[in-house]
Amino acid sequence: MKLLYSIHKYDVFMFIWLINTRMHTALTKASRYLSKTGDGQLYLLVIGALYWHEGIESFCLQSILLAFLIERPVYFLLKNGLKRNRPEAALKNFHSIITPSDQFSFPSGHTSAAFMMATLLGYYFPPLMIPLYSWATLVGFSRVVLGVHFPTDILVGVLLGISTALFSLGQI
Repeated sequence: MKLLYSIHKYDVFMFIWLINTRMHTALTKASRYLSKTGDGQLYLLVIGALYWHEGIESFCLQSILLAFLIERPVYFLLKNGLKRNRPEAALKNFHSIITPSDQFSFPSGHTSAAFMMATLLGYYFPPLMIPLYSWATLVGFSRVVLGVHFPTDILVGVLLGISTALFSLGQI
């Protein structure tokens, strides 16, 4: 328990430091946009384009569908099993910039899905790997800037997304 308390204390410290930096206001507008790119519509567009271009035989499409079939239930079980409060509920006198879609914060679903897609698309389209991982990192960062996640929510989202993608590729 002492370790979890120490991690939480550090997590809150990092969160408050970021929220209180001078550049926070400037980051807010970009963060709203970046966060929206992880809402899911972009993934549906990619899935639709792969299906239209290559059909259901597409290994990339099959990997994405398998990954989502695994990642979403695991994410849901973790989030609703661990029930970690979001910053607005956990911190006195703090209000997030956006209204989150659900009550709990751990792990970040936006980050998990973004890193899962970045890993899968980067595997099948290697020249896109650096831009995809850069985008996924910014999606995760935006969730902290907007005040709906702590940094460790993002870190676990990264691990969940990448590990799910690697599993669906048969790499682990």
